[in-house]
Amino acid sequence: MRAVKAVDGTATVVDEPWPQGEGVMVKVASAGVCGSDLHLLGWNVPAVLGHEMAGSLSDGTPVVVEPMDPCWACAACLSGAYNLCSRGPAMVLGVGRDGGMADACLVPPTSLISLPTGVDLADACLVEPLAVAVHAVRRGRVSAGQRVAVVGGGSLGQLSVVAAQACGADVSLEARHEAQIEVGRQLGARAVTDGYDVVIDAAGTSSALARAVELGRPGATVLAVGTYWDTPVLPALDMGTREISLLPCSMYGREGPVRDFDAAAAILAARPELPPLIITHRFPLDAATEAFDAARDRAGGAIKVVIEP
Repeated sequence: MRAVKAVDGTATVVDEPWPQGEGVMVKVASAGVCGSDLHLLGWNVPAVLGHEMAGSLSDGTPVVVEPMDPCWACAACLSGAYNLCSRGPAMVLGVGRDGGMADACLVPPTSLISLPTGVDLADACLVEPLAVAVHAVRRGRVSAGQRVAVVGGGSLGQLSVVAAQACGADVSLEARHEAQIEVGRQLGARAVTDGYDVVIDAAGTSSALARAVELGRPGATVLAVGTYWDTPVLPALDMGTREISLLPCSMYGREGPVRDFDAAAAILAARPELPPLIITHRFPLDAATEAFDAARDRAGGAIKVVIEP
C-alpha cells in the first residue's frame, strides 16, 4: 500500500506492506497535516506519519481515530489520565507506531470513535485537533461568561476559539496573518484587547507565551496548548507579580464517560461551517510532498492541509 514517511527530511510516498497483526483495519479517508508532522520530518521518524485521521471499517462504518495505544496498566492509565501513559510518545500513532497518512491504518479497538450523523469523512480528521482544544478548555475549566483570548491563528488556534465558544465564553483571537484573522472573524472571534480570564497559547513559541501572559488579567490562567519544540523563555517576573497560572495541556482524554473526542465530534457536527473555513487545501496521497510544502506556507493562507488517500 501507499504510505507517507519521512525520508531525508521530506514527506515521501513509499510502498509499504499492508498492516498485519492485532487491531482493527481502518481504510483512511482523510488525514490532516499537523505542525508536529512538519517537525517530525526533520527527525526522520521511522513510522508512517499522520495522527489526524478518519476512515471506514471493513463493513463501511465511518470512524475517527483517537491515535493512542496506551498500556491501560500504569498509574496514569488506571487513574483515567491515559494521555499521560508511561509509554509516552511511543504510544502515539504517527509518531511511535504507524499512523494514518496511508491507504489504511491498523489501530487499537479502543481508539475507534463513532462519528455523529452529518460529519463527512473528508472533514472528520478535524476531530483530532478539535479534541486537543476541547481537552484544553476542559482542563482550564473555561465556563460561560468568561473572557478568553487565543494567541495563534493556525488550525489549533481556530479550533481553540470554537472549543471555548462551546463553553459559552466570549472569545477573541490574535493571529499573525490576514487570512487567519478573517477566518477567526467568520467563526465569531472578536479582536483582542486585554484583561482576559483565560488565554490560550496555540502557537507554542516564547513570543506567543509572553503575549498570552501579557493579555491575562491578574490571576488569569494561561493554557499552553501549542507544542514547544524549543525550550521556551518563561516571562517569570510578569507571571509572578500578577499570579498568572500556567497550565500545560497534552493531547486529550476523558471526563467520566465522555471522551474529549466525543465532545469534539459533536461540536464538529453542530458547526458545519468549520470544515470549509479551516480546511484550506486538499491533496491526494500521491502529492504528499506538495501537501507538506503547502502546510508550511502560513503566509500563503494555509490553515489546515488535508491528505486524501
